[in-house]
Amino acid sequence: MCSILGILDIRKDPESLRRLALELSLRQRHRGPDWSGIYADDRAVLAHERLAIVDPLGGAQPLLSPDGRYVLAVNGEIYNHQELRRDLPHHEFQTASDCEPILALHAASPADPVRWLETLNGIFAFVLHDRESGRWLAARDPVGVVPLYTGQDADGQRFFASEMKALTGVCHHIEQFPPGSFQTREMAAPTRYYAPSWREFTAVEGRPYEAASLRSALDAAVERQMMCDVPYGVLLSGGLDSSLIAALAARHARHRIETGGREEAWWPQLHSFAIGLAGSPDLEAAQLAADAIETVHHPFTFTLQEGLDALRSVIYHLETFDVTTVRASTPMFLLARRIKAMGIKMVLSGEGADEIFGGYLYFHKAPDARAFHEETVRKLDALHMFDCLRANKAMAAWGVEARVPYLDRKFLDMAMAFDPIEKMVRTGRMEKHLLRAAFDGVLPESILWRQKEQFSDGVGYGWIDGLRDHAARVVDERDLAAAAERFNHAPPTTAEGYLYRSTFEELFPGPAPAATVPGGKSIACSTPAALEWDASFAAAADPSGRAVDGVHKASYGGPKAS
Repeated sequence: MCSILGILDIRKDPESLRRLALELSLRQRHRGPDWSGIYADDRAVLAHERLAIVDPLGGAQPLLSPDGRYVLAVNGEIYNHQELRRDLPHHEFQTASDCEPILALHAASPADPVRWLETLNGIFAFVLHDRESGRWLAARDPVGVVPLYTGQDADGQRFFASEMKALTGVCHHIEQFPPGSFQTREMAAPTRYYAPSWREFTAVEGRPYEAASLRSALDAAVERQMMCDVPYGVLLSGGLDSSLIAALAARHARHRIETGGREEAWWPQLHSFAIGLAGSPDLEAAQLAADAIETVHHPFTFTLQEGLDALRSVIYHLETFDVTTVRASTPMFLLARRIKAMGIKMVLSGEGADEIFGGYLYFHKAPDARAFHEETVRKLDALHMFDCLRANKAMAAWGVEARVPYLDRKFLDMAMAFDPIEKMVRTGRMEKHLLRAAFDGVLPESILWRQKEQFSDGVGYGWIDGLRDHAARVVDERDLAAAAERFNHAPPTTAEGYLYRSTFEELFPGPAPAATVPGGKSIACSTPAALEWDASFAAAADPSGRAVDGVHKASYGGPKAS
């Protein structure tokens, strides 16, 4: 997972801005430790830190078009790049990079980016500069799997960066560039290019569901995203989502070995990785899943103290003080370091399934199909600030790329396009019933029908409990009582929240960085709107799945209701 840094609409000394770009790009080098590249002229500077996944020898960036007119810096993977190349037979491709087709598509239709942005199936954030006219184009993938921040300095120069830290102290205003959107120099704000009809309930109401289509679409998404020229693996928590991805990936890996297929670098054995406190629910379930699907499994444990020691680094790399994100990111951050030490550069992960299928436990309380569907759309819209941010940045902190097949564009468009009543929890059916039933026989029953555990819970219930206890010890009650006076944006209401918020402020002072982090109450990872579904939600609001009384088997309020 690479990083990009762009300075556009230059109004000051170009040479000094080139030096500044090098300095700012260095703050992101953990994302791309393999090589650095920079392009500079009188109008723009583009810097790139590369993690070499596809075409390791020939895909260095920034990339230039054959005529030298267009310059591209991109962080991402374009999974359908071979198809796009075949559709562009007259373009003189110079590398095997999966990102180079972006240059060709733009050169063929520079005035209408929506036309070709919609053809990309991948995860990406890029800045493209026209050396001839000085125009530029920035865009981000449909869901925002890859991060992108933008801002302006006091001179009105436009900045783009993969991480917010590269813009702090330089830009007086910083914001996350919205997913599924693009912007050109002439546009005052980004505009959506990805606006599928399934966003509206009326477009999906009554549409039929087919289990076979769901199975084939997810299988194809996993196969697409195994595109890789370096060693890769899978994250395996032992929950439904990651176990399904791992099972499908293992099958494709075995098939390629058995048939001798070498179209791409498919490594001889698939390695899986899990982490948790000693005796955690996830470690036990992950081992069971790994044994069943026959991966080379690597379970790792961490201690509460190791997690506490990592908190400051986690907040620095994740650039957030959101409670649920920090809770879940810490074990993932520790796991990423172990994965990197083993020589793995890419992993498949299970993010996105809960948003698509309503897998969080609070969805049990959805009043009707419309409310259910509208909440899934809200959750998908917010993914770039939560789970996608966590998976991307926790892994990228150690130079590992996370890919998310559930959020593959083709799978997403299929899985969101049928009647959401099929996804709802009903009598005798648990959360994500249709996903479980569609893959009957692929996993052991205890994994296939395992209750939803949020990652921060599954690594061990003692993790969240330990975080709360630690925060209660180190945060002064008087400081917490005055939190609203100290923090104008998203003031914390708990000792744990105050600990993360104050640490973030120390690392990223000023109002601009804090404004990039969302606020609002949540229960079990809900949006604030879903708190209205049940009268108990507002009082019990906590991002842990155990906050949903009467649903989680180990809920804070007691045993699961019959």
